[in-house]
Amino acid sequence: MNANFGYHADPVRILGIESSCDETAIAIVKGDGDSIIVEKNLIASQAKLHEKYGGVVPEVAARKHTDVIFPLLVEAGVARDGSNIDAIAVTAGPGLVPALRVGVELGKTLAWAWNKPLIGVNHLEGHIYSVWFSGKPSFPALCLLVSGGHTELILMKDHGVYELIGKTRDDAAGECFDKAAKLLGLGYPGGPAVSKAALAGKRDAIEFPRPMLESGDFDFSFSGLKTAVLVRRKEHPEDRVEDVCASLEEAIVDTLVGKTLSAVEKYQPTSVILSGGVSANKRLREKLADALSHAAAQPPFFTPDFAYTGDNAAMIAAAGYFHAKQKDFADPLQVVADPNMRLV
Repeated sequence: MNANFGYHADPVRILGIESSCDETAIAIVKGDGDSIIVEKNLIASQAKLHEKYGGVVPEVAARKHTDVIFPLLVEAGVARDGSNIDAIAVTAGPGLVPALRVGVELGKTLAWAWNKPLIGVNHLEGHIYSVWFSGKPSFPALCLLVSGGHTELILMKDHGVYELIGKTRDDAAGECFDKAAKLLGLGYPGGPAVSKAALAGKRDAIEFPRPMLESGDFDFSFSGLKTAVLVRRKEHPEDRVEDVCASLEEAIVDTLVGKTLSAVEKYQPTSVILSGGVSANKRLREKLADALSHAAAQPPFFTPDFAYTGDNAAMIAAAGYFHAKQKDFADPLQVVADPNMRLV
């Protein structure tokens, strides 16, 4: 997408819009060279709304996005004529179609009304760029992207240049956390609930498998691990929930760290990035940082501040800024919500 619609000068202030799932988010990010400053980052969470369903209901999420997205624009201080904005970046996918459409249509409308450049951002790319608020990874960078819907190893060769080297063949790591939490009666969202319970458990209490750790490639699989939790609960109901959580978390973390280290050995990146919602997991951060510090090359390790680990519009604006630097814009009439958008 290289249309120069409405483009007159190098953009420096980017309006970010995110509505791919159950977080409505608006942000303003200012870019200068390779440095990015977050001026506003507002998020309206729907976690409590969807808790009673045990997961996100797309139509309910979309209606809530519609209710709060315009008040967030006002709260962020966005001028009604867009005069304090140079370009607009909106999550175009992947995500839930009804939810995505709310943000996409808003971004298209504002771009058309204000005659401003529009960037359709891949949500996964946004997660990768969430680390640029606190550091500047060098290229090539190996990215471990871990969230509720995605677990991927990506080699980032330059801004906007990616090679997918590994992905989950079924459930993502975050999905495994969430489904296990439901099996254990811990509620939604599951990842934080499992991690909290794990603090009081023994990580070696149960010998859960480390799926595909010795597969010889960089793919993942977590559906069997979720099933292992189910079988264990049926065969050993006396297990403490805390021990199950601690042992499960350790299995997931060991698998993610092991695969990442193997990729580091093969590709020799000059930096390593951990991003996505599951990057908020403290055990994962600690074990990956420690493992990299003992690796032969000891590549610098980057992970986002906790405020930017979940879905947010600042990361979408950050990715949009680097597209804007390359004048990589889209015609507002052509951008559509794509639930299956691929980064690579």
